[in-house]
Amino acid sequence: MQSVPINHNSYPDPYIRGILNTVKSIAMVGFSPKENRPSYFAFKYLLERGYQMIPVNPGQAGKEVLGQRIYAQLADIPEPVDMIDIFRGSQYALAIVEEALALTPKPQVIWMQLGVRSDEAAAKAEACGIKVVMNRCPKIEYGRLSSEIGWIGVNSRTLSSKRAPLFGRGVQRMSLNRSTFAGGTTDAAERAQHDNAAAAAGAPSATDK
Repeated sequence: MQSVPINHNSYPDPYIRGILNTVKSIAMVGFSPKENRPSYFAFKYLLERGYQMIPVNPGQAGKEVLGQRIYAQLADIPEPVDMIDIFRGSQYALAIVEEALALTPKPQVIWMQLGVRSDEAAAKAEACGIKVVMNRCPKIEYGRLSSEIGWIGVNSRTLSSKRAPLFGRGVQRMSLNRSTFAGGTTDAAERAQHDNAAAAAGAPSATDK
């Protein structure tokens, strides 16, 4: 049975929370090493909260920033990636999604940053069983859903120099452990999950049988 398609105009909190609880590695396409750029802020924030962050920028390939090697393209990343975070204009989203779909295994999530939306790219990713978020920032959503934003005084309009408490080995990652649901799961999603697991194990996928 096929689930109701996700509404990309309004995402339920459990859908976003489920993604942020599940993914561990995030490739940020369009990352800038300049400390005053939004992509740098988002990258550093998520890195400090325990995610494995992988910067992608062809003009900076081979360099390192915040201890992470920068890659020219998704295909150059030598390990599986759970989520692709698109930090480029909407007109580039389709090409980036097509590049992501060529990866083995495929990512679990395509996330387009604030101001970035491509319904064509989203449809193509979802047809392959990949979850999609558009016009949202994972940094903002993480802070909101973990109550970190309110905790540090943003919602209360009270500025504070206090830092969030550290969790395990100094990682500043707050709990998102509330009820979640997969959201937008279809038969294609189940097949893609099986194929990704098979590819990682070197076994034939469901589509190869």
